Amino acid sequence: MSFVNEKLVEFNNYIKNRKVAVIGLGVSNIPLIEYLHRMQSKVTVFDSRPIEQIPKEIVDKITWYTFEFSFGDNYLSKLKGFDIIFRSPSCMPTTPEILDEIKRGAIVTTEVEMLMKMAPCKVIGVTGSDGKTTTTSLIYAILKHAGFNCYLGGNIGTPLFTSLDKMLPEDIIVLELSSFQLIDMEISPDISVITNITPNHLNIHSSYEEYIEAKKNIFKEQSENGILVLNYDNEITKNCKAEANGKVIYFSSKEKLEDGVIVDEGIIKECNDKLRRHILATNQLILRGMHNYENVCAAIAATKQLVDIDTIIEAVTQFKGVEHRLEFIREIDGVKWYNDSIGTSPTRTIAGLNSFDEDIILIAGGYDKHLDYEPIAKPIVEKVKGLILIGQTSDKIYYVVSKELEKEDKDLPIYQCDEFEQTVKIAKQIAKPGQIVLFSPASASFDLFKNFEERGNKFKELVNKI
Repeated sequence: MSFVNEKLVEFNNYIKNRKVAVIGLGVSNIPLIEYLHRMQSKVTVFDSRPIEQIPKEIVDKITWYTFEFSFGDNYLSKLKGFDIIFRSPSCMPTTPEILDEIKRGAIVTTEVEMLMKMAPCKVIGVTGSDGKTTTTSLIYAILKHAGFNCYLGGNIGTPLFTSLDKMLPEDIIVLELSSFQLIDMEISPDISVITNITPNHLNIHSSYEEYIEAKKNIFKEQSENGILVLNYDNEITKNCKAEANGKVIYFSSKEKLEDGVIVDEGIIKECNDKLRRHILATNQLILRGMHNYENVCAAIAATKQLVDIDTIIEAVTQFKGVEHRLEFIREIDGVKWYNDSIGTSPTRTIAGLNSFDEDIILIAGGYDKHLDYEPIAKPIVEKVKGLILIGQTSDKIYYVVSKELEKEDKDLPIYQCDEFEQTVKIAKQIAKPGQIVLFSPASASFDLFKNFEERGNKFKELVNKI
């Protein structure tokens, strides 16, 4: 007898002829509106962009479906009287119009939350301020290598809600989850991972505390059978154990834990009851940098209940990394160029700097998310031989680095650019054989680009034109 997802059947029956709002025409919501059309829902689509900025094929689709829509300024003014509201991650549930609808009785959710609520199989979720995409991708690679039928989604991969009818109980869903997706989440994955928590997205969250609490939702609804993987070296994540309902597995690169997965003197080890089993040497990995060795530890901790260690070793040693994350582009005249456009915060860029023993020419700067740049000054002064800055945060980074240089009585050539193309030209001029040119902005991309992928692709295009 073939499997029938009863939760999905129940949802499909519920959604028919209901008034449904879909806020945001991003990647995850396009398949959703197609699905709702098939289910005969009464849909209204909302987006903050004016209609002329929305791709024509999407507008044509909405028109063909005869959906109502509200675009541009005050786009949420018509958000009234809906049974269910699907918000995009960029539309916070604390928005006044959404709060009004909640008070009136509307259900507010997201594509990924409904996926988790109706998933017929095990769900593994990963969050964190840094490293979540690499860790999620590693977990997916391990499970695929072990022969599982897996689905990769959330912040990466493809929207999975419309694949629910294909999923079977023996499958596994692997999700990268942002604070924006987690902030009002009422369900937690079966296996949850928090790579770390440091200040991020403070231009959108009302406070650092709100950001932290959003991250914690990845495990708050777990049962006693849940597994929670935590970074022992991060004070906030380490202390999450006190709030966990299920089993906690730590990982660390700084402590020789009695239980957990650790990096110790270039060896990744599994620790159980004070016994340490060598798994692999870090020099067997294609990935570079201690932060990536920590990501491997987290992925091993999340999958070791499901996959044998030999299979895990095969998968992680073959893993080449994720685009825009310390991605090697090419070598030019003895200089190696790396794209780390994912470096959207100081902590990410510090991790990138610490991944290399070679002298570095650093290109940094971008959109200002109101982060503290003080911590990045010392690593730059210690490891960087030429600093090239651009964007809104250029002056902030210049200021903290100049202060550190004065304190340490050191010199460092610093260049501030008006155009992105300039940064690559200057790097080419000043980089010497044996050095690294690292593009790791320590800032978001929104001042010049729509996302870090577009920014990284532009950087690669410029480097490949040299």
